[in-house]
Amino acid sequence: MNASIFPVASSLDTYGTPPLLIAASSEAAASRASEIALSAELPFVSVSLEELPSRLDRQAKAAAIWLEIDGDLGSVLDRILDRIDAEAAADRFPMVIAAPLSLIDPISARIHHPDVELVFDGTPADRAAALALARWRKAYKNDGVAEDITQEPSAARLRQLSDEVSRIAATLARLSVGPDVPVERPPPPTGNAPTVALDAVHQVIRARRVRARYFDEELFADPAWDMLLDLLQAEIAQHRVPVSSLCIAAAVPATTALRWIKTMTDGGLFKRRADPHDGRRVFVELSSNASNAMHRYFGEVGKAVVI
Repeated sequence: MNASIFPVASSLDTYGTPPLLIAASSEAAASRASEIALSAELPFVSVSLEELPSRLDRQAKAAAIWLEIDGDLGSVLDRILDRIDAEAAADRFPMVIAAPLSLIDPISARIHHPDVELVFDGTPADRAAALALARWRKAYKNDGVAEDITQEPSAARLRQLSDEVSRIAATLARLSVGPDVPVERPPPPTGNAPTVALDAVHQVIRARRVRARYFDEELFADPAWDMLLDLLQAEIAQHRVPVSSLCIAAAVPATTALRWIKTMTDGGLFKRRADPHDGRRVFVELSSNASNAMHRYFGEVGKAVVI
């Protein structure tokens, strides 16, 4: 793979503007990522995924680290993801990972740091927004003030994402019922939390899907509620829900669904649990408080139609 149209220096300090460091799994993947760099008017350097660890060891500055992945590389990918998560924890660079939807589970199982922007099956606009958001977050943490995001690529898209984050925070503030108590599994409802019939939850989910036959799904997009319903149904049926399945249940693009999962987990409504039989998969379940709240909610509405 050729480095880029820019010369590769031993130190990225050579550039007047720190470049975007692209680590790609193929020439085609590198080309996709380089288009984003060009749209952002950033110099860039491309390396293979295998070369990334040694490059990071001598990295001085970078606008961001961008992983563009178009296939599962097994243990090689796992090692790279572990390194990226560690780099994010060290807060050295903004981080973005773009990958196909089929890699949601293995990537989610290894990327835990919330500052890593994940894009699955994203459009160029989604990719540009992820880069802008990662860079803006890093600048805010470093300087204590936000840069003028109107100067970033796809500013309208970034503002839309910021509005979405604010809406998620407001929703969590209303839903939160206090800190979660870590338990092996949510306890069965007791006292004022009645038992909920599996069929009742299934009918609500089915009604929401039927509605999409007659109206545009975007009119009623409510990923938080869709995921709460799906996890409640799974809890009652004693099924486990991997991240990829929960993203499908959210009925929104995977990248948006992952932001909701991250925020709901941070807010104490969801819990991540590693698959003991597969290190490349993570399950999501309701926290004990969220489970209790959902049971009480269904008990209060009774047989009323809940959509």
